[in-house]
Amino acid sequence: MKKHEDFQSIDKINGTGYPNNLKGDKILLEAKIVGVADIVEAMSSHRPYRAALGIDKALDEISKNRGILYDSEVIDACLKLFKEKGFNFKLEHHRTTVMISKNCFFGDVQI
Repeated sequence: MKKHEDFQSIDKINGTGYPNNLKGDKILLEAKIVGVADIVEAMSSHRPYRAALGIDKALDEISKNRGILYDSEVIDACLKLFKEKGFNFKLEHHRTTVMISKNCFFGDVQI
């Protein structure tokens, strides 16, 4: 059975996502983290139908939609992870984990 954060990770904070059209605080923080991580990974990675768009394009996408589609705190943590902590999918993809607990983390950045 899928967890709630799996189902909610496609919902956007302005209510335009799916499958539940949830909005703002109705979306679990864990789902917001998974959703942003999925977007960044998907945009920056090669897909069979297109070349990788690159990490800069992915970070630009989440930055310009910060507070609109994506939770501001989650975006800030993601940007910090890449820009200040030097995270790189190519070097660290095999070690990437999102820890979900009472204290939420995006990589090693606490939210």
